[in-house]
Amino acid sequence: MTKNISLLQALDKSTIYEVNIRQYTKEGTIEAFMHHLPRLKKMGIDIIWLMPMHPIGLKNRKGSLGSYYSISDFTDINPEFGTKDEFKNLIHKIHALGMKVIIDWVANHAAWDNIWTDNNHDFFARNESGEFLSPYDWTDVIQINHENEHAHDALRESMCYWVKEFDIDGFRADLAHLTPVHFWVKARMLTESIKPNLIWLAESDDVNYAVAFDVFFSWKWMHKTENFFKNHSSISELIDVLYQQNEPFPSHVKQLYFTSNHDENSWNGTEFEKYGIYANALAVFSFFYPNGVPLIYSGQEVANNKRLHFFDKDEIDWNSQTNLMDFYQRLSLARKQLMVNDTLEFIPFEEKILAFKRGADSAFVYVFLNIDDKLIEINPPLPQGVYYDIFDEAQSEIKSQVSVQLTPGDFLVLISK
Repeated sequence: MTKNISLLQALDKSTIYEVNIRQYTKEGTIEAFMHHLPRLKKMGIDIIWLMPMHPIGLKNRKGSLGSYYSISDFTDINPEFGTKDEFKNLIHKIHALGMKVIIDWVANHAAWDNIWTDNNHDFFARNESGEFLSPYDWTDVIQINHENEHAHDALRESMCYWVKEFDIDGFRADLAHLTPVHFWVKARMLTESIKPNLIWLAESDDVNYAVAFDVFFSWKWMHKTENFFKNHSSISELIDVLYQQNEPFPSHVKQLYFTSNHDENSWNGTEFEKYGIYANALAVFSFFYPNGVPLIYSGQEVANNKRLHFFDKDEIDWNSQTNLMDFYQRLSLARKQLMVNDTLEFIPFEEKILAFKRGADSAFVYVFLNIDDKLIEINPPLPQGVYYDIFDEAQSEIKSQVSVQLTPGDFLVLISK
């Protein structure tokens, strides 16, 4: 498919923010969340990803409120969140602030009491007795019949509905690789005939889906960094997985880097459980590694340190003693200064310092991350010139070799001026 160069270049400078409406506020509503939009704009957010906004099935529901991904109607709004008019107003306000909005799309399964189960049984996989089937152990949902093109057409028509009637800016495809790639190719063609240059984010790392999507989840990197601190791996292994992750994909494809998201937080632990004192250093990496797009999950800006319940109400504590909004704002704003189509050079150190230089011509950013378990003094190989430290807000001229001490989990980001 034809790739829009300006959109891809915009993604090079963008930050995505995932919104969990249910847990975001005490009310858990669209209206309550809207009050946070100016703050997110100030934090440097460019794209807001909304977890599924559709009504949730009642039959075989898990927990008291059910899973967002158990959808009973693909063209309606969950009444617990608000109304369609309120959703339109939300999108209007997001656009007015210069941000874009993408919605979660589930094409592989639906609720047991999805409206299609009444008159379109063939939209769903069934056993020999004609009973609906759940994929894997997901007992609150039933499998879409991917051999039925009429089911695919109905899903695509629903996607077009949200583009045409609500002016959304794209889709995050839930477990994209569980649905045949031709579904997504045609869905993109149809939706972009209504609104060109949509954002297509795949929860997948399957290269075969690069014909339909431009951004993929960096699962290999996430799993490698998790294992890094458990198995005392080497820096070279981290660098190797970065190359292995990107190598199969076309050059335009970008990787989504994150230290948390709704699945990781609820099921595998917060970024602090997984990475400890190194969580923020890995967040820094996600903002500056080339051909990537960083993701912030709801509550990370106040260092949310609890696993949010997935099927029940569990409000984010916005009164946390740790405030990382300034941290993420600095990262987001510095990212917007980066050159597009620049070069990458890893900087070797004997210790566990993950360091690289990224830039083009005379504009460079240097990133140094101490992911060792001890204080390390480094002599970064910086050419003579003026540099700006994005966290200390200090600008200094370097004429000779400098020495910098980094404690475990510490980081340094310098931008040449």
